Amino acid sequence: MIPDFQSCMRPLLASVSDGQIHRFNESFEQVCMHFKLTEYERAEKLPSGKQTIIRNRIAWARTYLNKAGLMTAPGRSQLQITDRGQAALQQEPERIDVRFLKQFPEFVEFHTAKPKANNTVVTNDSDTEDTDPTERLEEAYSEIRQELIEEVLQAVKQQSPQFLEKLVVELMQAMGYGGWSKESGQATQYTADGGIDGLINEDPLGLETIYLQAKRYEDSTIGREAIQAFSGALDMQRAHKGVFITTSKFSKGALEYVSMIQKKIILIDGAKLAALMIKHNLGVSVKETYEIKALDTDFFSED
Repeated sequence: MIPDFQSCMRPLLASVSDGQIHRFNESFEQVCMHFKLTEYERAEKLPSGKQTIIRNRIAWARTYLNKAGLMTAPGRSQLQITDRGQAALQQEPERIDVRFLKQFPEFVEFHTAKPKANNTVVTNDSDTEDTDPTERLEEAYSEIRQELIEEVLQAVKQQSPQFLEKLVVELMQAMGYGGWSKESGQATQYTADGGIDGLINEDPLGLETIYLQAKRYEDSTIGREAIQAFSGALDMQRAHKGVFITTSKFSKGALEYVSMIQKKIILIDGAKLAALMIKHNLGVSVKETYEIKALDTDFFSED
């Protein structure tokens, strides 16, 4: 199990207890070994995919220990214990965490620093918070995004079937299919078993065409029979590529069916439809942008 960032504090401080200057990577390895982390646990990443969870947590443990004056950074990616850090270890606490660090005024100033709102200082009571600031930020982002997915999907369900047919064509074009022209896609209605609601010409001559079907349902599950009918409609067009999009979900039988046939049929359910709309800026707009910046260590290097 990957330890939370507060649990990493004591092992990290102990890794530099000899008073020598250590590289962060060296201490990182010692903390991983302390918790007997598996290769899988070491490789598990944050939702953003930009950093591993354990490296992020140990890095924040380092930041908190530095802010409390228990450790210092004598050089780039270097760690060294301070006299205060040695004294803290001599107390032999079972755990060094935020509550422990609050005995140091420098840390209290850092930890409770908040922007003023209505001339009131908001204090931070997260002594037992297991997630570090980066994870809290990503969790908040994920929560906001999930709420937006539900809002977008509900809005699509409230529109007409014709709106959905046009939407799926616009989405495919926004994803880069038929990118040679804005006229490469069209919503249409073929009178064929299974129905075709739109198409995307991937090249100017229409040698490669993707056929689309869009079904707006509130709660119904799309079963295998509907996908078989769509497959039959593709046969009538002598087509071998199709995308079936619904505002609901697909049954297990439908998912199994597309994995067994030779034609390439992609299934997109309501949640994925909304997520793709958000990713490609269809039906959404940017409300606020936050930049998270990090220290550029190369700028301060004199090598």
